[in-house]
Amino acid sequence: MSTTYIGIKTLLRKEVTRIIRIWSQTLLPPAITMTLYFVIFGNLIGSRIGEMGGFDYMSFIVPGLVMMAVITSSYGNMVSSFFGAKFAKHVEELLVSPMPNWAILAGYVSGSLFRGLSVGLIVTLISLFFTDIQVHNVWIILSTVVLTSIVFSLGGFINAAFANKFDDIAIIPTFVLTPLTYLGGVFYSITLLPDFWQKVSLINPVLYMVNTFRYGFLGVSDINLGVAYGIIIAFVLILGFCSWYILHKGIGLRS
Repeated sequence: MSTTYIGIKTLLRKEVTRIIRIWSQTLLPPAITMTLYFVIFGNLIGSRIGEMGGFDYMSFIVPGLVMMAVITSSYGNMVSSFFGAKFAKHVEELLVSPMPNWAILAGYVSGSLFRGLSVGLIVTLISLFFTDIQVHNVWIILSTVVLTSIVFSLGGFINAAFANKFDDIAIIPTFVLTPLTYLGGVFYSITLLPDFWQKVSLINPVLYMVNTFRYGFLGVSDINLGVAYGIIIAFVLILGFCSWYILHKGIGLRS
């Protein structure tokens, strides 16, 4: 068994143990938040809206809400965990260890992926109390949720690397992540927007993730799937390289 494999496995085990140990902070809050979304937007407001995209409003927003929970959980896990390691100075021990930089990154990303998928599964199970879930293509569902979780895990890593204090890790989620998510087609189809705002919406990467995920459940999407996958994979590669480069150079990590 190689040192690299042992290192990745150890980091993943550490992350999984932390997530499960503080489940009331990592798994419970998104479950409560999404339940409120289901009640307010699905039952109360959805009953007045009627259908959207040929489906009842609750069925339409379920994929978007699951994806929103995955995005915030994956990002939040990485940024809090890696910044905690940086703040406590034990990230420096990793940098001087025999583990290659890509393996360090893979270990942390795997932990965030575990939390993102766990939260996504919990929210999906909760949605069964409100509506029946359809599955159009399970492979599209799985591939989209995994790739999206990786994208935002890497984004959280970059945020943690450049953050100097705990307040800094709240800036991106508050002023970037939340607006992108809410304007990413979670609660509506962009076909309802005027032409100009439809074109503006195409700048938002979350739109491609939400619509691809929705297609996996309902078989409908406002976005071409080939284009959506291309953009998601491009973000994985670009953010992955940037994260590796940060580790390689020790940017924001070496004191």
